Amino acid sequence: MSKMNFWKKGIAAVAVLALTVSLTGCGTRKNEDGSQVHIGYFNNVTHAQALYLKANGTLEESFGKDVAVKWSAFNAGPAEVEALFAGDIDIGYIGPVPAITANVKSKGDVQILSGVTKGGAILITGKDSTISDITQLSGKKVSIPQIGNTQHLCLLQLLNENGMKPTTDGGDVTVSAVENADVSNVIDRGDVDAALVPEPWGARLLEEGSKMMLDYDKIYLEGNYDVAVVVVRKEFRDEHPEIVEKFLKAHEDATKSINDDQENALQVINKELDEATGKSLSDSIIKDAFTRIAVSTEYNKESIDGFAKISKEQKFIDEIPEADSLFADK
Repeated sequence: MSKMNFWKKGIAAVAVLALTVSLTGCGTRKNEDGSQVHIGYFNNVTHAQALYLKANGTLEESFGKDVAVKWSAFNAGPAEVEALFAGDIDIGYIGPVPAITANVKSKGDVQILSGVTKGGAILITGKDSTISDITQLSGKKVSIPQIGNTQHLCLLQLLNENGMKPTTDGGDVTVSAVENADVSNVIDRGDVDAALVPEPWGARLLEEGSKMMLDYDKIYLEGNYDVAVVVVRKEFRDEHPEIVEKFLKAHEDATKSINDDQENALQVINKELDEATGKSLSDSIIKDAFTRIAVSTEYNKESIDGFAKISKEQKFIDEIPEADSLFADK
C-alpha cells in the first residue's frame, strides 16, 4: 500500500435522531444454551474488518453452535453508545471520540479493545476555489460531518496549530455540521468554503471535481490517528473472556487478510456494502479511499489521548479517562 492507510449537552437529542438506524443486521442465530454476542458497526469502509467478517460469516463459523452472533448496524456514534449503555450490544466498531465519551459516561464500563483503521479523511474545497492554504480559512466556513466527531476534533486541532479558532471559541472560522452526501451541494452553492470529510466521501468528491487542500497525512499526526476502534463492555468481557478472545482472533485475522490481499478484500467489503445498503462504491472510489486508510489492530494512544484532551477543552467530556480505565489491555 503506497499510503498508509463533541458532543456537548445535546447528546441525548442527537442520540434520539441517530436512532433512525438499521438495527436489523442479520438475524440472531439461536443456540442451545442461549449464549450470544451482539456486535455493533457502521456500514462504512472505515469499519473494514466488521464488513469483512460479516460478509464471510467468520465469527459464526468460529463460534459454531456455542455462541449466536447478532450484527447491528448504526449510522452515528451516539446511537451506538446508547446501545452499549443499554446492553443491546457487547462489542462495537466505533469512532475513537464516541469511544472516549462512552468510557467517561459509563465510568469505565466501555473500554477500547483494539484498533481498526487510521487516517481516512481529507480537507477539500470546491473545484473553482482559490483557497490553497489552511491559513486562508480565516473568515471562511468549513463543514464537518458531525459536531464532536473525529473529523471535527481534527479540524479544531488544525485550526489551533495554525493560530486560528472557530467562532464558537472567539475566532473567525465558522464550523458547521453537514451530511457527507450534501457536501458537494453546499460547496457548489457557496454555503461553505471547505470541508473535512472521511472516506469514501473524500475519494468521491475528488472524482467529482473537488480540490484536495490537505491530504490525509496533513490532517493530524501525519495520518497516524485512529478513525475507528473496537470497544467492549467491561462487564461482558469479564463474564465472557473466551468470547472476546475468539472475537479478537477473528478481528486480527481479518485485518491480516485485508492487508495481504487488498484487491480481493475490497471486493468482499464492497459487496457487503451493496447487500446491506443497496449501494456499492465504484472500483476507482474504493481503491482510492484505501490509499488513505490504514487497516491495523494497533491503536495509537497518542492520537486517542489527543482527542480526549480536545474533548475536555471543548467540554464534550468533563474528565480525561485514565489509561487503565480506557484501554481494555491496561
